[in-house]
Amino acid sequence: APLGLLPLGKTQSPESLLDIAARKVAEKWPFQRVEERFERIPEPVQRRIVYWSFPRSEREICMYSSFNTGAEDPAAGPGGAAA
Repeated sequence: APLGLLPLGKTQSPESLLDIAARKVAEKWPFQRVEERFERIPEPVQRRIVYWSFPRSEREICMYSSFNTGAEDPAAGPGGAAA
């Protein structure tokens, strides 16, 4: 589109200040730390921080879903005993 204009019927709303702030908080700190640090966080703010805390791209989702801490040994049987 010329000069970056959107096609007719397509409008773009600016991001809300709440979303911008929540995204920046989520990028910098785990939600648990935010909860521990601040005594009262309004529920809408909590929801937006939690929303932005989750990965956005399919690649990041796959990376985090397959993350292994090494706490479980795949060779170990039930109860942690080696088979």
